[in-house]
Amino acid sequence: MSKKSLAWAVLLLMFIPIISGCNSIRVKSPNPQTLTLWHNYGGQLKDTMDDMVDEFNETVGAEEGIIINVTSISGSAALHEKLLMAANGDPGAPSLPDITTAYPKTALILAEKGLLADLNQQFSAQELSAYIPEFLKEGRLLGDHLYVFPTAKSTEVLFVNRTIFDRFARETGARIEDLQTFEGIIRTAELYYNWTDKQTPSIANDGKMFFMPDSVFNFSMIGSKQLGDEFIKNGSINLANPQYIRIWECYYKPAVLGEVAVFDGYATDLAKTGDIICSTGSTAGVSFFSPTVTYVDNTSEPVELDILPYPVFEGGKKVAIQRGAGMCVIKSTKEKEYLAGIFLKWFTSPENNLRFVSSTGYLPVTEEAFGEIMSQEIKNIADDNIKKLLQTSRIMQKEYQFYIPPLFDGIDELQKEYEDQLKDTAAQSRKSYINLIKETNSATAYEAASKGKYQDFIIK
Repeated sequence: MSKKSLAWAVLLLMFIPIISGCNSIRVKSPNPQTLTLWHNYGGQLKDTMDDMVDEFNETVGAEEGIIINVTSISGSAALHEKLLMAANGDPGAPSLPDITTAYPKTALILAEKGLLADLNQQFSAQELSAYIPEFLKEGRLLGDHLYVFPTAKSTEVLFVNRTIFDRFARETGARIEDLQTFEGIIRTAELYYNWTDKQTPSIANDGKMFFMPDSVFNFSMIGSKQLGDEFIKNGSINLANPQYIRIWECYYKPAVLGEVAVFDGYATDLAKTGDIICSTGSTAGVSFFSPTVTYVDNTSEPVELDILPYPVFEGGKKVAIQRGAGMCVIKSTKEKEYLAGIFLKWFTSPENNLRFVSSTGYLPVTEEAFGEIMSQEIKNIADDNIKKLLQTSRIMQKEYQFYIPPLFDGIDELQKEYEDQLKDTAAQSRKSYINLIKETNSATAYEAASKGKYQDFIIK
């Protein structure tokens, strides 16, 4: 062979693996990079998350040389504390992970310490355009830095024990359509109280509660927004807004009359015993509703849960809260941040993300996942409650504006103080009303028990 022919042969042999490599699956990396992950998905969600991580490691992770290693699973509050301890370098605290789920309030603290990677660097403008804008907006902190990437979001909906409601409706004419507004819910609550009271004619004034908002803070904040005002202004609660009286009347009065629950736990606790049959709460709480109700006499019955769009104050706009954590990437090396971005893209791709939320009660984060893909996925879901939840979330995605609560230092304390004061005021008035009703009629008892309470509350 001539020297010229030999040279061409050598070049050809060098070029062949390059050509074949472009048309074949990438060989598994001999030196994979491990990324640690902390998340707050416990219970049933843990199994789903474990399956997703395993699948990533065995497919895209194997091809790209990435191993996701879950090293901590904690509840939201515990994870928040653990992240802050690690960020502050507290004695005994572990090192920060490479990726973590976090709420914006936690992420803001980490970002202010310069510990988070800006995920704008890992996603192109075209890639970001696939995500629901409001979900991305919530994760933009300290300017336009994308520090919290949306992986699964939630909102609030109306949960109804349809089994008891239908029995009640057959005898009273109550309509499920009336639950579209808060005023309709309160009118129905009065009807329900009277209906249950008549079932024990020998015992006066023992009607049952109908409704409970899981968070009276969210109820007040979203109600104000629906009515065109702001519940929080300049870091303080704005009780001077002219619409607040409507919010007060929709909670305080029926709570005093025994039609709405004043309770420090979750509505699902009261739903299990039939003490309420209607509540607003997070979509992520759907798995906590029991399939049966066990009454005080130890009898029980299976129940059908209905899931409806979040109620709106009459004349108000369709607004619902936007909730939920996302994932943050801890600032480290360019390589690790890039690999973390690959995982986030895989996890939030429409098919994978919808598969995750379809078993959790969360909402998908891309426009495509809310469209035809969700329509097809709903048909294959065995859990009726999840199926109803996704159907309702599709309606809300099309018709509602999602409201992002303000984020500032002290918001948690402000929320707790407001809820404690409102519930305490209603509970004390309820006690007075119960004593007064023994001697007089309901209207007179309520007037006496509630006198001056609104004015006292708004000037505290």
